[in-house]
Amino acid sequence: MDRFADRRFYDGWRLITHDPLADARNETLPAAAFDDVAPSLYRWIADGRGRLLLWRRVAGPDLLRLGAGAQGLSWRGALDRMDRRKLIEAAAQDAPAPQTVRLELAEGERRRWRIRMRRTRAADGATLFVGTAEDVEEAQQALDAAVAESREDYRWSVALSPQVPWTASPDGLIEQAGPLFTALTGLQYEDVLGVGWAQAMHDEDAPRVMARWADCLASGAPLDIQYRIRLREDDYRWMRARAAARRDEDGRVVRWYGTLEDVHDRHETERELAESEERFRLAVQSARLGIWDFDTASGKRSWSAELRAMLGVSPDVEPTAELALSLVHPDDRDRLRVVLEGVATGAVPPHFEDMLRIHRANDGALRWIRSTGWTMRCDADRSTRIVVTFFDVTEEQLSEERIRWAATHDAMTRLPNRALWQEKLDAMAEAAKVSGESFALLLLDIDDLKRTNDSLGHDAGDALLRAFAKRLAAAAPPDAVIGRLGGDEFGLISPALGSAAELEAWGSALIEDLRRPHVHEGRSLDCGVSMGAALFGGDAGDQGDELFKAADLALYASKSAGRGRLTLFHSSLRCEAQQRSSMIRMARQVIADDLLMPYYQPKVDLRTRRVTGYEALLRWCHPRLGVQSPASIVAAFDHGEIAVALTRKMLDAVLRDLVRWLDAGRDPGSVAINASAADFTHSGFADSVLERLVAAGVPTRHLEIEVTETVFLGRGADQVATALRCFAQEGVRVALDDFGTGYASLSHLKHYPVDVLKIDRSFVSNMDQDAGDAAIVDAIVKLGASFGMEVVAEGVETEGQAQLLLAHGCPIGQGFHLGRPQPFDVITQQMR
Repeated sequence: MDRFADRRFYDGWRLITHDPLADARNETLPAAAFDDVAPSLYRWIADGRGRLLLWRRVAGPDLLRLGAGAQGLSWRGALDRMDRRKLIEAAAQDAPAPQTVRLELAEGERRRWRIRMRRTRAADGATLFVGTAEDVEEAQQALDAAVAESREDYRWSVALSPQVPWTASPDGLIEQAGPLFTALTGLQYEDVLGVGWAQAMHDEDAPRVMARWADCLASGAPLDIQYRIRLREDDYRWMRARAAARRDEDGRVVRWYGTLEDVHDRHETERELAESEERFRLAVQSARLGIWDFDTASGKRSWSAELRAMLGVSPDVEPTAELALSLVHPDDRDRLRVVLEGVATGAVPPHFEDMLRIHRANDGALRWIRSTGWTMRCDADRSTRIVVTFFDVTEEQLSEERIRWAATHDAMTRLPNRALWQEKLDAMAEAAKVSGESFALLLLDIDDLKRTNDSLGHDAGDALLRAFAKRLAAAAPPDAVIGRLGGDEFGLISPALGSAAELEAWGSALIEDLRRPHVHEGRSLDCGVSMGAALFGGDAGDQGDELFKAADLALYASKSAGRGRLTLFHSSLRCEAQQRSSMIRMARQVIADDLLMPYYQPKVDLRTRRVTGYEALLRWCHPRLGVQSPASIVAAFDHGEIAVALTRKMLDAVLRDLVRWLDAGRDPGSVAINASAADFTHSGFADSVLERLVAAGVPTRHLEIEVTETVFLGRGADQVATALRCFAQEGVRVALDDFGTGYASLSHLKHYPVDVLKIDRSFVSNMDQDAGDAAIVDAIVKLGASFGMEVVAEGVETEGQAQLLLAHGCPIGQGFHLGRPQPFDVITQQMR
């Protein structure tokens, strides 16, 4: 019977209404596929007594407690009493309106549902009700949230707006006003409504404003008026009130909507401008300015005598627009044509300014003319008069151009400076990203420019810079952008050098070209160049700064490899740079954690094999790896700040060891510590060393400062001389290390107080096999003797070398054959 009833009511349902689900039976997707994305929807049929005949879910999840077989009056249990009464009352009406009720879900929760129903009749004439039940809980919640958000959004918009919104009734009474009005005026909100706002108006403006507002209320026309209001501080400010009416379908005004805006600053500016223009007009009459006057009513143009002189036009020439256009530079002519056309059509603005270039009619000279124009309109006859003043600013413009040029160019080489060159690099990189084309960036350093400055003077160095820039520009591709980036550093960007082969060929040609001597005041100037290059894209990057860093790494590699060459960037250079950075970080850690410890290598009298002194060599103790050589932080010695800190740490450690030796009654002789060029850049280096000696109580004869020839070639040669003389006066010996391998002049031995010459190990190691090295050793020994200097040979590895050195007259040696570097404790035991 139940199945029969189901079929009967299903058939009845089909007779009453079309079931869209029935049409979808043969579709590819079953109806259940839409359940997760559709709200729950049920269809039902009830008889005239309210008994449920059919309850069927047609969409969405099955949420309600009523099952598919629900019949009779069981549906009442899912509603509360009020909602049941609501449905019964609706069913009694001829056209029941949709009803929102709360139905109990299968889990016991209640949700909002919208019930729709319609009365109809069955085939036998019996009254039936058909309808749907739809879940509207989520839609209602979203609607409530949207309404709340809309109200909050409006509240904040009004609160933060610099304007005061307001509304008024059709008869002009204020109904609402933004809170900013009360904040400005200090009035209470209730006092502002109606016509209360008018009490904040300036007494002089009130009649005019009220009359205008009355006219708008009568005509319905928009309002736009300015007036002053009194602030809570009793000051007055100009405000602009604007309003428009909203009308109904019959054209009647429903409400006025308006805003109040603070225009005080603009009002005052316009007033001051008007006064300024009047003063300027009076000043122009007495000043020697060129004046062009045009009257649109009469069509008359007049040029003052001063203007004719500026333009090179004789007094009898008619001042026509065609003549003016013919004198203007072609690139500026269109701008003047626009102004003249505006004059003809009356579209010229009240005030305008421009800068024009002209060629004077009489001599063709190019001049810069600044023009300032005013448009004056007469309301009586609607005529317009345009007055333009002209002032010759050629000298001022040329001066500004020179200033702009100087700000973006190098005065010595006349090339773009770093700022302008970097700007062009960034622009070229952005363009290359779009076009997909490549270009090359090269950084070039002049080799040994400092040596030229020191040996021949700065005039020669400047001449070398100019000659280099000239040859570089001549050798560069036509599309190249060249700039001077620093003292001896230049940059070149060129799309023409877009491959490694083209770069290498061009770099080789430039190096050869620069080998031709530069002649300055009869003297030949040698010029070498080290270059680093990078190609846009790939490992080098596609940003201007990335490309610059890549080329800089390549330049560093060229310098490290011996200069005078071109290095193209490759990814391993970045790894090497990272390694250098790691060394510098490690060196900072060595300094911060006081990990440095000196090792001492003895200097031995080759005749008696007695130790005459020591050289303190830097070592440091790694927390895990133990004692490390300076090679592990070698990059730090090229870092000025860190190199100075390492020297100070070494000096403090050596002084502590000297104090312990002297207190124990041992004489270590003189102990040498190495000082870098960076140490001498500080004017107080010698004083600092001597102060430490005094504080430690160590006699100066026990300390020796060892330097290389590079300290004479670096910057601050005067400071180096001062420091060395200070050491000599106080009894601290100065040793010149690696003599014979650098670029120092022999004159430095004469000008600087050097006590010890140290023969570089490269000569000692081969002197028993290479006659040339033996000759160099012999020459250095004799040179030292002639200057009264002690000569020490480094790198003595064999007894044969020791005997040869003695044979050449060198009495002191240092090397592994004579003693390896050892820490303080070992050296102390050897002293016994």
